[in-house]
Amino acid sequence: MNIATKRWLPHTAALLCLLVLLYPLLWLLATSLKPADEVVTSLRLWPGHIEWSNYTTALEGVNGVSVVQLLSNSLLIAGGAVLGNVLSCSLAAYAFARLRFRMRKVMFGFMVATLMLPHHAVLIPQYIIFNRLGMVDTYWPLILPKFLATEAFFVFLIVQFMRGLPRELEESARIDGAGAFRTYLSISLPLSRPALITTAIFTFIWTWNDFFTQMIYLFAPEKFTITLALSGFVDQTSTSAFGPMFAMSVISVLPIVLFFLVFQRYLVQGMATSGLKG
Repeated sequence: MNIATKRWLPHTAALLCLLVLLYPLLWLLATSLKPADEVVTSLRLWPGHIEWSNYTTALEGVNGVSVVQLLSNSLLIAGGAVLGNVLSCSLAAYAFARLRFRMRKVMFGFMVATLMLPHHAVLIPQYIIFNRLGMVDTYWPLILPKFLATEAFFVFLIVQFMRGLPRELEESARIDGAGAFRTYLSISLPLSRPALITTAIFTFIWTWNDFFTQMIYLFAPEKFTITLALSGFVDQTSTSAFGPMFAMSVISVLPIVLFFLVFQRYLVQGMATSGLKG
């Protein structure tokens, strides 16, 4: 095997893997342009006849609610979740990583242990609490817990990152008279940007794609997210409108793709550094 072959072989293998990974997205895009009968009868990837009306139907929305409103609802919930997780998880992480208080290690261990707790185990108690507070069929059950540092994974991620930050910077700030909160705002938070952006990306994607929790708490169609609307679209039109359903799926995926493309370099940096720092 010559040098040129050795050089191109890894690139060729990487391209083949990339094609395999991108095939579901290509299939989704192609299917969104197919007529309804061709979706279930043709095995070809690209449609024989492009049906642009699928997107026209999808943009009309579901149950009288437009796609713009559905996207706005999803952005509101995802944006609130991102803001809540970044603020609360970074505060909790700073306390575990930098402050010294009684039973700190025990509490951190309990926090990490909640990673193994199934979400469904706490779903009913949470629903009862929010129902008694009159928050069911509102966005509060989907956003409020994010401001209480309930995502142990992100707390752990930021703790690992903050433990690797130079303590000399914080000590200098304390010498200048800065308290713990001011040190957190001025020193730890700016230096933890890669971990915070990683938290924001995963929170946005997971919240945007969340279906089960939104289905439990949201009832009114005008409050639906685009994820819930997709299920309603199927119920409303049965099996006769696969094209518009896939067209709406493409529309729902676009914000995630754009968000990831903008911040993906910080995602790689944040995950790598957080994993190396102990």
